[in-house]
Amino acid sequence: MAFRVSRREFLAGMAAMAAAMKVSSLPSGAKSVSDSLDPAKSSFRVAVINDEISQDFGHDCEVASREFGMEWIELRSAWDKNILKLDSHEVAEAQRILKKNKLRVTDIASPLFKVDWPGAPKSKFSPKRDQFKADFTFDQQDEVLKRSIDLAKTFGADRVRCFDFWRLDDQTPYRAAINEKLQDAADKAGKQGIILVLENEGSCNTATGAEAARVLNAVKSQYLMLNWDPGNAASRGEKPYPDGYNLLPKDRIGHCHCKDVVKKQDGYEWEAMGRGIIDWVGQFKALKRDGYHYAVSLETHWRGAGTPEASTKQSWAGMKAELHQAGAL
Repeated sequence: MAFRVSRREFLAGMAAMAAAMKVSSLPSGAKSVSDSLDPAKSSFRVAVINDEISQDFGHDCEVASREFGMEWIELRSAWDKNILKLDSHEVAEAQRILKKNKLRVTDIASPLFKVDWPGAPKSKFSPKRDQFKADFTFDQQDEVLKRSIDLAKTFGADRVRCFDFWRLDDQTPYRAAINEKLQDAADKAGKQGIILVLENEGSCNTATGAEAARVLNAVKSQYLMLNWDPGNAASRGEKPYPDGYNLLPKDRIGHCHCKDVVKKQDGYEWEAMGRGIIDWVGQFKALKRDGYHYAVSLETHWRGAGTPEASTKQSWAGMKAELHQAGAL
């Protein structure tokens, strides 16, 4: 029977092909080689954040496993709920879907500490609406930590993502207390066999590699590591690789988010992997050289292809080519 392709599917496929071809400095023959590359053979845990594809968790897992060829996935929200708000039946269904698609979970991408610091001036970055289906208060953070740890153990992950509170114009008066809070949370997680990975986030107090290095130097817990996000660092004006990366203690990098940015006249905008200003080939090479073997997780953010799924597919084409150029795929 003939296989028929709709005009929409045809255009989406052409757009994805164009994205792969636009990746700069591709080696000769990379386009044909890319189709046969196997993420499962990488020294990294090549993954994607599930809701960068859709809110249909079953579909997310099928795309990650069957189309992208991944064995790992990062969990943030599903079925229009933050991952922390899934009930027992939804958790069980998610486990079934993961097993069906032979996927393992890199971490729980929780919103832990993405709140205002109490007693400090309200941050201008403090959102007026939920982000990624999360609406937890500071007083609920102990509950958020416990729920995140429980879910990590349920899904067989050994780490939980956290943040450094909404960004203050002057964090100096509060820095020691914030560090103490991070230390306490890491100690609690560590007792449960879980590592906290602190994400450098442009709207939080730790936004760049330089700021991450200072926090890691102050909070020396082995259970607090960095979720290194070069895209977020670049959006704050830092050159993430090599400048920001060179400042980081390499043995404290425990997770990595992958997205790209372009510089505009009035700031920065997200872009598909391979089309922005970040030297991801150099970054992947450096991570491999330095013995990093945890996740490199696609966090698309760019929506230039019209939908999260189409945009993520284009960004994955660029990321796959860059991993290949770096000798990591």
